[in-house]
Amino acid sequence: MEDRLQKILAQLGLASRRQAELMIVDGRVKLNGQLAQLGQRADLTVDRIELDGRLLKPDGRPQLLYFLLNKPRGVVSTCRDPEGRRTVLDLFPEELASHQGLHPVGRLDTDSSGALLITNDGDLTFYMTHPSHEVEKTYEVWVEGSPSNMVLSRWRDGVILDGRRTLPTRIRVLQSGTDRTLLEVVMREGRNRQIRLVAQQLGHPVSRLHRTAIGNIYLRSDEHVPVRSGSYRPLLRYEINFLKRQSEAGPGVRRG
Repeated sequence: MEDRLQKILAQLGLASRRQAELMIVDGRVKLNGQLAQLGQRADLTVDRIELDGRLLKPDGRPQLLYFLLNKPRGVVSTCRDPEGRRTVLDLFPEELASHQGLHPVGRLDTDSSGALLITNDGDLTFYMTHPSHEVEKTYEVWVEGSPSNMVLSRWRDGVILDGRRTLPTRIRVLQSGTDRTLLEVVMREGRNRQIRLVAQQLGHPVSRLHRTAIGNIYLRSDEHVPVRSGSYRPLLRYEINFLKRQSEAGPGVRRG
């Protein structure tokens, strides 16, 4: 059965679909002896597909792995960094990072910390990072000053950002002071640097941002000791099932 090349690479656990597209564009993939082109379709049982000169086989898919990482500040949420900065894969043993096709699901800003999913399940990554998926994510956010109830109401209801209104957001005050305030922010939307941009627009810039949970997957849970900064743990079965339900819903279907 034919599929797009990027989907085949993702199903083999070699990369997310987006990363697989970049592999093709960069000339790292050959189809039947010729440089592959984005959009080409193939059947792994019939066609000869090579990645970096290595022949891919139908039975070559590694065991699917799922981890929750507590990303430290200063670490980039990519597999490689042209500037030589430390990446999330540098926090994993070499045998996992180099040979199992691990990659981050989505991103956290370099200057943010907290929960980040790491997997080699390319199909799951494709669905979880699709714009129509709205999995709740929970953040602890330190902002400058003390936001008024009116400001927090505006944030909760949505503000105009890049010409579009943000989705409703749940916010509660965890600690309040005159110089800075700690908020819990729960949102289903994930535009680039959204929390920082909204807070800046409302007059209370973010000084620190830490993601504590993705859906029902927490850095702190009763089943595990807390995941320390720079450390990771395998996902529990019910957490993997939660992610599978999200992906099986398909783009355009909201699941809580």
